[in-house]
Amino acid sequence: MPRLRFLAIATSIALAACSQSPNNASNSAPASSGSAPAKASTAAVAEAPASNPFFTASTLPYQAPPFDKIKDSDYQPAIEEGMKQQLAEVDKIANNPDPATFENTYVALEKTGVLLNRVMGVFNGITAANTDDALQKVQEDEAPKLAEHEDAIHLNDKLFQRLQTVYDQRDSLKLDPESQRLIEVVYRNFVMAGAKLSDADKAKLKDYNKEEAGLEAQFNNKLLAASKDGALVIDDKSKLAGLSDEDVAAAVQAAKDRHLDGKWVLTLQNTTQQPLLQDLTDRATRKALFEASWTRAEKGDANDTRDIIERLAQLRAQEAKLLGFPNYAAWTLEDQMAEKPETVMSFMDKLAPAAVARAKIEAADIQKQIDKDQAALHQPTFKLEPWDWEHYAEEVRKAKYDLDDSQIKPYFELNNVLQNGVFYAANQLYGLTFKERKDIPVYNPDVRVFEVFDKDGKSLALFYFDYFKRDNKNGGAWMDNFVGQSKLLGTKPVIYNVANFTKPADGQPALLSLDDVVTMFHEFGHGLHGLFSDVEYPTLSGTATARDFVEFPSQFNEHWATDPKVFANYAKNYKDGKPMPQELVDKLKKAGLFNKGYDMTELVAAAMLDMNWHMLSADEPKQNADEFEAAALKKDGVDLSYVPPRYRSSYFLHIWSNGYSAGYYAYLWTQMLADDAFEGFKQHGGLTRENGDRFRAMILSRGNTVELSKLYKDWRGQDPSIEPMLIDRGLKQTPAK
Repeated sequence: MPRLRFLAIATSIALAACSQSPNNASNSAPASSGSAPAKASTAAVAEAPASNPFFTASTLPYQAPPFDKIKDSDYQPAIEEGMKQQLAEVDKIANNPDPATFENTYVALEKTGVLLNRVMGVFNGITAANTDDALQKVQEDEAPKLAEHEDAIHLNDKLFQRLQTVYDQRDSLKLDPESQRLIEVVYRNFVMAGAKLSDADKAKLKDYNKEEAGLEAQFNNKLLAASKDGALVIDDKSKLAGLSDEDVAAAVQAAKDRHLDGKWVLTLQNTTQQPLLQDLTDRATRKALFEASWTRAEKGDANDTRDIIERLAQLRAQEAKLLGFPNYAAWTLEDQMAEKPETVMSFMDKLAPAAVARAKIEAADIQKQIDKDQAALHQPTFKLEPWDWEHYAEEVRKAKYDLDDSQIKPYFELNNVLQNGVFYAANQLYGLTFKERKDIPVYNPDVRVFEVFDKDGKSLALFYFDYFKRDNKNGGAWMDNFVGQSKLLGTKPVIYNVANFTKPADGQPALLSLDDVVTMFHEFGHGLHGLFSDVEYPTLSGTATARDFVEFPSQFNEHWATDPKVFANYAKNYKDGKPMPQELVDKLKKAGLFNKGYDMTELVAAAMLDMNWHMLSADEPKQNADEFEAAALKKDGVDLSYVPPRYRSSYFLHIWSNGYSAGYYAYLWTQMLADDAFEGFKQHGGLTRENGDRFRAMILSRGNTVELSKLYKDWRGQDPSIEPMLIDRGLKQTPAK
């Protein structure tokens, strides 16, 4: 997922984000998003040292961040000075004695905040992917100030009156469509941010925003610590039975990194289920690992997040009421494709029963496998629990399809997947080529940088890849920009993808699961959305779209991971380079819908949980997180004991700190768009340059310059249909031909 930002102006203060393909643990957003209003501040500013690298534009290609020069101590002075400069720029616009025009108001606003954008683009990236105690302290200190800063802009009455004047004249100004769209988006964002409130209500909203920003930063940092501290420490190697040599070596390395020599550490991924549960044969170890994940942020210690989320839910409901909405979800969805909470819940109500029914059938198969295994061991059977699902589902898959991950992973070596899968598909569809740049400084030795060249050979963007898990990195996978594309500002994209794949021990290959491979294609799809952006204004650039559209290009790009031509080009054994045998390819294809009931149920459960939290009204009391979660899952019929939600409330980073509040449904909504879009590609020949160039021109390059439902319909020739999604996700049988 891209890391979502919510400023309607060039400054976009990015919310930390995590985007993983929801089918393997991630969610995603990028450039200055015009999707929802933001917040603001007036802060005392320290003198900035002349050596601070943020105070002048980078001289590196594409204005890439000079990570070899940036120190932790550079961020805070640059953030403070950036806010100071932008407020001065905004004040000049607001107090301009000349009549308000599109150029001296809207365009002028787009040009503000250059320093703040420069430092925040890097700061948000580093605090999500390579943080430390000093940066976390800056994050907590600056979050309320940044909220005040955004409020100081959005709630500036003189500025808004000038915006209003131009907005009222917009139909007579004879502007180009993109400029017209800019007026509409920026004006709406200011209104949604409270620009029309009374002075007293503005003051109240500022207090809410400041508190909310502080709580979100605290949640983010507590969860990072909780996930690190929640790792399972093993002191008996026999308890790791079933794990591959590579996984055991990684556990040894993780223990050494924590100075726990002689032990093994199983680190936590951000989702509820943990990948290692599939292979661990010791049931007690599986249970311990699952419970470490399930309770990571609910231990009653300094990292317990429940008080924070309970207050955040209450606070957001109060904000929504102040802004004239019945609940926070109604406010959030005002500028989304779905538009209303009722539309979202109706959409998910079409998915939940079919997903749950399929999951129950899958559970029955798994229970039979458990009973069979226990009988063979002359042991009493046991009831399927969530820590058993992944392990015995894999056994069922082996039995049904004669297929297991140990057969598959040797064909998915990370670099080969990147070069001959991800890059290859981009070349076939769009004519892109990639050249690694080892002369560009990076923030961690694991990071690789590639320059991207267009079909005509011209330079297009820089692309950073940071794939391995670290204790100082947020969970999940995501995309964002260090530098966003804008013709107005003369900037080209500097994009990064981040994931949390297990880092192999020294000298070992990085072998991936098929889910990991799909995650790579997913996040790269976000990257394509950013690097193809061909937009004038920063506010409308790249992935600065509604949440329930922004996941569309990424989920669409997932389809190429299993396209026969692309798959054959990268699915080769890392030892001898031989392609995956056709027999194994056929097994993979046959098993393609395996476990889809589980996958969809855990995703729908999380999305409904998010909506329930954010459909609370301001009149309802502060909730007990555990009781509320249990009641919500039961009410919506997704409370299967053996299928927990993909994220529990207490570690649901997307909705409490990453800008996906009342927006996690977007992964499901955009699955509908992506599957319908892929059906359109298939109808016109599939993997062809003609299809790719048209998709690029009509979707990927347009950012938020056109109303998104219209953008999709203009390209597809029809409104999206849910039918391809139901079939592709195994919730409906393929119609007989």
